[in-house]
Amino acid sequence: MPPPSVPREAANHSSHVVQLHDANVQALTSNVASFLVEGLYAGGSAVVIATALHSALFLREIARSGVDADRATRDGRLVLFDAEKTLARIMIGGHPDADRFDQIVGSAIRHLKQATGTHGVRAYGEMVGVLWKAKQFPAAIRLEQLWNRLRTATAFDLFCSYPIDVFDKDFDVGVMDALLCAHTHLLPSGANAMLQDALDRAIGDMHDVRAADRKIQGSVTHEWATLPEPEATILWLRAKHPETADAILDRARAYYQASA
Repeated sequence: MPPPSVPREAANHSSHVVQLHDANVQALTSNVASFLVEGLYAGGSAVVIATALHSALFLREIARSGVDADRATRDGRLVLFDAEKTLARIMIGGHPDADRFDQIVGSAIRHLKQATGTHGVRAYGEMVGVLWKAKQFPAAIRLEQLWNRLRTATAFDLFCSYPIDVFDKDFDVGVMDALLCAHTHLLPSGANAMLQDALDRAIGDMHDVRAADRKIQGSVTHEWATLPEPEATILWLRAKHPETADAILDRARAYYQASA
């Protein structure tokens, strides 16, 4: 299955994109590496705040692209932080502290910004995903707010990720509202055409669900991140057909996995 790509309009030195993923992080790895490599090739710098496992995957994918990640690290153009250790340093009383966040993350971004100038800085962070996985939802949203505050003061592109399977109940309007409002783009969770085809087929199997007018984006709040069509369809199902959504999405998951 080909991984989705980062939209070009989502990498313009003012974007805050987010990708949701399940246990298979192939698409996430490809997207993050592409996001970082594009910045490094352009002469910019990058900050990666990830778990040790994901950092290793990203570095391996970056190396496959032809970028010497070790040299970029030695030159100070690629800065790596451990997500869990960094998170422990910025948390006070179960919530991210603004001053600690700025001292650790903000100072790193500003230093790279000063060093690279107009070539730009790109940052990838999954501390929010670590908090979300631990069900510390208010803390995750607070951390997103701190990231956005930093982006307002210092322009850079930001890529976040969350361990949320779009077929599961966690991907729901009520749960996702604050998260989507904190971002500019939601990247596709998988191959868009295959995912949408699986959803269309599953919806078509259910005679009591009309497939027309499925766009939930705009009908709930105009402040949401831009949504890919499959994710918008799933949120529409959860919001408009809660009684049949689980059955439809279970069937859609099976169709999608069969096409992979």
